Amino acid sequence: MENWPEYVGYLASAFIVGGFLLKNITAIRTINLLGCICFVIYGIFSGMLWPVIIPNGILAFVQIYYILKKD
Repeated sequence: MENWPEYVGYLASAFIVGGFLLKNITAIRTINLLGCICFVIYGIFSGMLWPVIIPNGILAFVQIYYILKKD
């Protein structure tokens, strides 16, 4: 199973698309966070794909911030 990073990339895409199917903002952010984490893992294990790692790493922190933020 040497191409497992590719499967993680597909899983990340599924999380991102799945987030668009939800209405609850916390659920959307949580699903998007999981997608971002998967994309970071994919980027790291697919040869340090910085254009994938950097934006998804930043977006993961943005999602965590808004999930934890209390109004």
